[in-house]
Formats: sequence, C-alpha cells, structure tokens
Amino acid sequence: MSVYVYGMARADHPALPEKAPGVGEPPCEVRIVREGGLAAIVSDCPEDLRPKRRDLLAHQRVLTEAGAAGPVLPLRFGSLSDDEGTVRGVLADHADHYLRQLEELDGRSEYNVKAVHHEEEVLRLVLSEDDEARALAQRNRASGGGSHEDKLRLGEMLATAVREREERDAHLIESTLAPLAKRCVPGPDGSGWLANLSFLLDHDASEEFTAAVAELVRGNPHLDIRATGPLPPYSFVERPVQDEARQPAPSPAG
Repeated sequence: MSVYVYGMARADHPALPEKAPGVGEPPCEVRIVREGGLAAIVSDCPEDLRPKRRDLLAHQRVLTEAGAAGPVLPLRFGSLSDDEGTVRGVLADHADHYLRQLEELDGRSEYNVKAVHHEEEVLRLVLSEDDEARALAQRNRASGGGSHEDKLRLGEMLATAVREREERDAHLIESTLAPLAKRCVPGPDGSGWLANLSFLLDHDASEEFTAAVAELVRGNPHLDIRATGPLPPYSFVERPVQDEARQPAPSPAG
C-alpha cells in the first residue's frame, strides 16, 4: 500500500497522540517515520483518495496538530510515496536541505492574501480619474446610449483603465504588506485575482499584518481583499536541487 506523507519534522519532534486520525474513511492512523535527524509524518493511503472536503480537512488537521509541537515542513494534499523505505531514503539523501528549511520556518506561518475589484466601484473610480472616458460616457448617456463605435471606444477605454488600476492596486498591496513579512511569493498565475500573494510571518507579527490588511480594506473600498491564515507554510517549502543537471529531487512523497 502507498504511503501518504503529510510533512517533515526533526527526528526529535514529539509523537502525535495515539491513533491520530488522518485521511480516509475510516481515517488512517498517522505515524512517524524517522531517519537520521529527520522524521516524516505519514499514514497509509486509502485506495479511493480524492480531494474531498473531509480529507482536505484531515490533512490540514494533522499538520496543525503536528505544527503546534514544533516546526513542520508541510506537503500539499495528495503527496504519496511507494513505501516507508522510499521515504527514509529521501530523508537521508536531502537531510541538510530539509533541516535548513525547518530552521528557517521555525516559529513562522503563512498568510495568503487575494484581491479582486468590486466591479461597479472600480468603474466609478476609473471614470472619476479619466476625464476623457467620463466625458464620453456622459455623451453616450445623453444620446440614449451612443453609437456602436462610441460604445466600443468607451469599452476599450474602460478596459484599459481597469487593467492599469489592477496593476496599481496589486503593487499597493504587495508594497504595503511585504515589508511586514520575512518573505513574499506570488500564487499561481491565471487565477482571476489581481493579487494572489503568500507571506511568511513570524508568529508575533501576525497582529500587525492583519491590521495592515484591514487598513487596506478601509482605504480602498473598490477592493475585495481576503486574507487567510495562519496556515502551515506550504508556499515556502522548497524542493532540493539534485545534481549537476539541476533536476528537482523528490520530496519524501516521491
């Protein structure tokens, strides 16, 4: 049976509570696999594993509980390995890399910040800032909607202005919040958000960070800003470089 890997910790990480529940139905029992100075938090993998809410929450719960006892390098949902021997082999091969990362992430957590525009409010904002677009919109309304060409022209002007505003607002969010964090990395492209950023914070910096997010919300009513955290620092776990060909080495999940 494949092994499901939740994350990695130092070998002296406290054991989880007896029969800690993991993914699957019934839940698979979570256990610790140790090798040298490292440990992997694992369980058996159910044959029908899918990204269902129950299993996503179980994955998060294991990492949260383990992280409360010391630093853990979290792996994303669905990380699998062939067997415990494979897990031990990767821990042994890349011990220095993972131990450095555990030191870096000790006492820190991740906050993810996403933002989009409130459509009607941002249109009002760009019209208030663009005299030409505002005048054309007023002429179109006065003439019962305007000609086809004028409608197209206004639409293009507004689309350009909104894109420019997205860039400005994305920069505002990053430049305001990044100085409060140890690191900042972008989320996946093409997500539909004008900003999708993950921040690595010391635990004692979270209050200042969330206050800064709240101030951004108050000062920019055209923005829908959503901050989620504290989270295990998924976005800051780096895979080791394996060899001269610079092929990425496997995580303990293979």
